[in-house]
Amino acid sequence: MGLMSKILGGDQSRTAEDYVELNLDDVAAESANAAMQVRIAEVGGQADAIDIKDAVYDGDIVIADITRLRTEDSTVEHIIDELRQVAREVDGDIVRKGDDQMIITPTGVRVSREKIGQSL
Repeated sequence: MGLMSKILGGDQSRTAEDYVELNLDDVAAESANAAMQVRIAEVGGQADAIDIKDAVYDGDIVIADITRLRTEDSTVEHIIDELRQVAREVDGDIVRKGDDQMIITPTGVRVSREKIGQSL
C-alpha cells in the first residue's frame, strides 16, 4: 500500500460523484492581490490576441482555447505568430497543447514539456 493509498483510504476507485465542483465565489478576495494570475482566454479572432498579449505583458500566464479558430484559415497562423513574438519579447514561453489550447507565459516562467505521471 503506497503513501497516497494510506492518505486516501486504500485502493478504492473513485467516481464522478466523489468530487465536488468548487464555486469561485467561495474563494477569498485576498487571492486577487497575487503577483501573477493564470488567465483563461477563448480566441475567436484578432481582437482576442490583443487581450492575450496585454495579459502576458502584465505578467500573467494565459491558457488560450483556440478551438473556435478554423485551422485552414491564415488568421490562425497570424495569431500564433503574434503570440510567439510576445513570448520572445518578454523572455517567456509558449506551447501548443493539441489542436485546441495554447499556453503563453511571461518572463521567467517556462512550460515543462514532460507530462507528470507518465512512466517511460
